[in-house]
Amino acid sequence: MNKINNVLLLFFVCFAAVAQEVDVKEKEKALRSSTNLTWDGNKALSEDNFIAAEIDYRKAISKSPDNSVAPYNLGNAYYENETYNEAFGRFKEAGEASSSKEEKHKAYHNMGNVFMKRKDYAKAVEAYKEALRNNPKDEETRYNLALAKELLKKDEEEKKQNQDDKDKDKENKDENKDQDKKDEGENEDKKDKGDEGDKGDEGNQDEQKKDENKDGEGENKQDQNKKPEQGEGDNQQEQQQPRPNQLSKQQVENLLRAMQNAEKKVQDKIDDKKVKGVKVKNEKDW
Repeated sequence: MNKINNVLLLFFVCFAAVAQEVDVKEKEKALRSSTNLTWDGNKALSEDNFIAAEIDYRKAISKSPDNSVAPYNLGNAYYENETYNEAFGRFKEAGEASSSKEEKHKAYHNMGNVFMKRKDYAKAVEAYKEALRNNPKDEETRYNLALAKELLKKDEEEKKQNQDDKDKDKENKDENKDQDKKDEGENEDKKDKGDEGDKGDEGNQDEQKKDENKDGEGENKQDQNKKPEQGEGDNQQEQQQPRPNQLSKQQVENLLRAMQNAEKKVQDKIDDKKVKGVKVKNEKDW
């Protein structure tokens, strides 16, 4: 029984070894095919045939995930065409597929360049740092990192200044609103006081009119109820009868009428003596 088990174990070990060897050979074969397609893509790109190069690079990537050159080169092609989103995706793919530090360094360096184009300086700083971890001696990456840090600092200062300006504007608007409300309240108070004063004046005037009307009515009633005295009757008779050396009403009217007629005659004589003007014909000046 033990011999059978040992034989089976040996069989499985041999089968696994053979399968692994086959798998390795298949991967190597796929990698060689992928590499050849990468070279075709490089050739097409050198001839400015971007479409053919893109097709070859995509085929190379699908053939072998271990080929980090194909996505890296395709990322460079996208970057040159300013298709930065596609470029970033391919650089990231190349960095993950790379087994060597040098290839990782190049991939992360170019990812940093894409972030710089996007003005995403914080992510650019992190990408350049990752590139330097894989190659601390690269001066270009170090320079780009310093530049990204400087631009990030400037960008944060501008954002802070803009936020401070917005906060200040908001405070000013709030203060203006409070002042407007305060002014409106004061105006309403003044208006209410003015209306009360006007109503008070109207009330006083109405009361005064009522008092005057009452006083007038009382006097009129007293005058109406008052009986004429004996002396008042005598005065009325004396006014109706003309006194000696005093003209009667008819005599006064006759005298006024005579004076008006005399004045009219004098005015008519003056009008007759006026010089009559000579009539002049008007002509249009053409």
